[in-house]
Amino acid sequence: MILLQDLLTVTLPLAILFYTQSTQSLTCFCTDQYLCPDTKCVTDGVCRAFIKLKSDNSVKQGFQCIDKNKLYPPERPFSCQNSKAVAHHYKHQCCDKVNFCNLNLTLEFESSKKNLDSEVEDVLLESNKRTIYLVITVLASSVVILATGCIVYIVRFSKAGACSYDLPCFQSYSEVDTKSCDAMSTTTLQDWMSMSCSGSGSGLPLLLQRTIARQICLKECIGQGRFGEVQRGVWRGSNVAVKIFSSLDETSWVREVEVYQTSMLRHDNILGFIAADNKDSGTCTQLWLITHYMEKGSLYDYLTMNTVDTEQAIKMCLNIATGLAHLHLEIQGTQGKPAIAHRDLKSKNILVGGDGVCAIGDLGLAVRHNSRSNSLDLPLNCKVGTKRYLAPEVLDGTINDADFESFKQGDIYALGLVFWEVAYRIKNESELCPQYQPPYWDMVGIDPSLDQMRKVVCLDQMRPEMPSNWNDSEPSHSMAKIMAECWYSDPLARLSALRIKKSLQNILTLLPKTTECNLVFA
Repeated sequence: MILLQDLLTVTLPLAILFYTQSTQSLTCFCTDQYLCPDTKCVTDGVCRAFIKLKSDNSVKQGFQCIDKNKLYPPERPFSCQNSKAVAHHYKHQCCDKVNFCNLNLTLEFESSKKNLDSEVEDVLLESNKRTIYLVITVLASSVVILATGCIVYIVRFSKAGACSYDLPCFQSYSEVDTKSCDAMSTTTLQDWMSMSCSGSGSGLPLLLQRTIARQICLKECIGQGRFGEVQRGVWRGSNVAVKIFSSLDETSWVREVEVYQTSMLRHDNILGFIAADNKDSGTCTQLWLITHYMEKGSLYDYLTMNTVDTEQAIKMCLNIATGLAHLHLEIQGTQGKPAIAHRDLKSKNILVGGDGVCAIGDLGLAVRHNSRSNSLDLPLNCKVGTKRYLAPEVLDGTINDADFESFKQGDIYALGLVFWEVAYRIKNESELCPQYQPPYWDMVGIDPSLDQMRKVVCLDQMRPEMPSNWNDSEPSHSMAKIMAECWYSDPLARLSALRIKKSLQNILTLLPKTTECNLVFA
């Protein structure tokens, strides 16, 4: 009895397992010669039949098994559902009732009538699209023609002087917009400056600055530098210079605009500031600084292309010294003007106007001195100027950064080098004038390093040699003496800008009287 009970305990589960497996298996007809070499397959899922339209319009029919783990989702498997997008060339169907049930499935493609209906629908849809495109084209053409007619109509009335309430006046609003439309259309930049500026040097009112900046038409590039480029622009027939900074150099732009807007800065020998604005160029944001246009470019460019006579050279040097003296000068008053040191004085930062007047520009590295608090307003960047023009105390690191006089003395050293550049191009009747050369051209290369300049200026105590074509006249000796007193290694021994200005004025009075020169002095 015990043996019979043990036998039942072992065989009964095996029988149940065998029965379960046999009920879950399904035998299907299969045409896959690699997976089903004997044309049948066994699966726990479903049997499937499919038809496929080949490229030669023949129909291929196939049969296969799909396992249960590939039926997803179980209630509506994707493997057994037909897609409308491919129904015209591929269809399939599944079954799981009896073995070889996929042989009983009948599949066929849609009738030719339905295909014809589909083609008719496609033709109608294409016709509708063409109609829509035609309507859009007609409407767009009508808008363009109407806009062109309006512009022609308005331009004709504008030329005829018709400025009435019926037509808009195309002048942007400004704080000084008190003239009539006709008068506004003929107002030049000089008129705006005289109407809007108090002489403080801060340019036009802020709202008017933005108005002018957006009306300027750029014409050509006239210079490039580490900040960006300078272009000539035109506003109402007047030329202006537009210094364009990259948005990555916003700090330098803000600093230079800030210094140019210093109260009481405006002077004939300092580049005139007009406006500042930012503009979107489409790919990046441009920062504009708009100043007076100097027709002859920088002093560096002018001396490269031209020679000067003795009188013209002294007047140019006097212009530069006068501008620097005004920068260094502190003006006491209600608004007043702080003393300013340039810190990057060189021939490329001095501009020459059409009448030969020289003006100092590029105040991005300038430092301002507040005498009341005895504090310095230094730029945030760490630039120290051009290496070729750096004073000895800057090169060897002995300059006192806390003393404003140290920065002024550095400007005087650079001023002496600029005087040498001008004197080097003085033409002499007896000798041929040498080509333009920068200071220390015979001692260092085109782009000298700080170590090279330190060796030449500080260790070897070298200075530029006086040109061989100078004559023995008194103006030449006086100019050479002024340059030598600007180049002293001891900063305290150097002349002041005001002393240099007065010395040049005395030299100018001793020159023989020639034709009037229209240079302007303060």
